[in-house]
Amino acid sequence: DGIAREKQFLIDYLCSATGGPIYYTGRDMKITHEGMKISGSDWVIFLEHAGATMKALQIPAQECDEVVAFVLSLKEDIVEP
Repeated sequence: DGIAREKQFLIDYLCSATGGPIYYTGRDMKITHEGMKISGSDWVIFLEHAGATMKALQIPAQECDEVVAFVLSLKEDIVEP
């Protein structure tokens, strides 16, 4: 149940942050990732996996670029200095 709940929070967050009709009730990104010790190299690996997934799903370039831009806007709240 914990994994399903976290997945739903992620879906709700992405929908809400991109202007969808979903209301996100979870914590903000900074609080959520605080203390997880996510490094810059972890971030790069995540981006590589996300890019490969979008490519495998044949997501059009414009949508990929929009997703990447959105995710990059969250880096400061997720990656620890």
